[in-house]
This record gives sequence, structure tokens and C-alpha cells, in this order.
Amino acid sequence: MSSDMASIAENIEQLRKQLPAHVRLIAVSKTKPVSALLEAYGGGQRLFGENYVQEIMEKQPLLPHDIEWHFIGHLQSNKVKYIAPFVHCIHGVDSFKLLKEISKQASKNNRVIHCLLQVHIAQEESKFGFDSEELVRECESFIPSDYPGVVLSGLMGMASFTEDESILQREFSQLKWTFETLRNRIFRNLSTFRELSMGMSSDWKLAVSEGSTMIRVGSSIFGSRNQ
Repeated sequence: MSSDMASIAENIEQLRKQLPAHVRLIAVSKTKPVSALLEAYGGGQRLFGENYVQEIMEKQPLLPHDIEWHFIGHLQSNKVKYIAPFVHCIHGVDSFKLLKEISKQASKNNRVIHCLLQVHIAQEESKFGFDSEELVRECESFIPSDYPGVVLSGLMGMASFTEDESILQREFSQLKWTFETLRNRIFRNLSTFRELSMGMSSDWKLAVSEGSTMIRVGSSIFGSRNQ
């Protein structure tokens, strides 16, 4: 085994040792070659996150079928049909129009796709997602049976790109508030609504302390991003 191969497996092992049992690790493999994913797979990793439709479509047939694919990038409605046959979870659902299209394509493929509603918590305007209070209002009229083929599993958010922990903590706390408000007030009878996807390589420890159940980690596993 090469030193690079060993380092990916070791990185995964080190991360797992630090994670509470209820927190799942998603290996963010965008721009990484199939060989790197296979090394992570050899280290026991089964959850992989990709940002681009074309890339996930190219990788999926080349990798073991027990991989759980998570789509974590911005997804356009007209691209859902390409990943619906195999994707397990879509993290960045930023409109109910998109959720409706996922429902449609999941049903066409006789599948169930887990979905996380994306909340805009960062200072950067470039990031996508619902406004917290707007989402709470819109969910008051949400009827799960209107979206066959979809399991509404929770929320996702991306914090600001900053080293200021006070800003990060405030943003993660805001997302946790939105999650708890929805779970306790609107989705009390929706047992599937239990995931909170927040935290990446640089801030996952803070995210976990604020209630994250899924962290999306790329560079701490695979090294710096390939362009």
C-alpha cells in the first residue's frame, strides 16, 4: 500500500475515533479520482458526497454498489432525473419546486430519496437556501403525502467561510434552532425528520457540539482539492 493510500484510511480512522456514535461521516469526494474513493472504501467508508451531477454520474458505475451516495451541491430541477436512479440523499433542497421534482423522479424509478432542506445561515449571499423564518412558515402547510418517493429527513446548512468561531457558533446555533422548531412544532409526527447536516473539515467539531448529526469532510480525508 502506498503512503497516500495509507493516509486516506488513517485520516478516516482518526476522524471516526473523534466522532460521537450518532454522528455520521460523509466523505466529500468531489474532484477526487475513483482510486482515492476506493482507498477510502477500503478504509471502511461507505458514505460519499459529491457536488456535481456529471461527476457523480461518472463515478457511481465504477464503484461498489453498497456505497451510499449523497448529493451535496446546488441541484437544478432539470438535473434530478440523472441521479434519481441511485442517489440516497440530496442535501441542498432549497425550494419546494425542487422537492416536487425529486418526488416525481424518485417515483419514476420506484425509489425513495432522502432529502434535507437547505437553510441559508452564512453571511455570504452566494450560498443557497431558505431563510429560517420563511422555512418555518412554509412548512406549516407541508403535507408529506404530496411528495411520494421523498423522505424529509432534516436540514442542511453551510456556515460562513471564516475562522471566527463566534460567527460559526451563531450560525450553527441558528440552524439548530430552526431544526428544533420544525421538529417540535410542525413535524412532531414525522419520525424521519432527525438529521442535521452541518460542519466541514475546518469547523466540524463546533458543528457537532451544536447538534450536527452529519458532517461533510473532504480535505481532512483526501487532502487539498483537485481542480
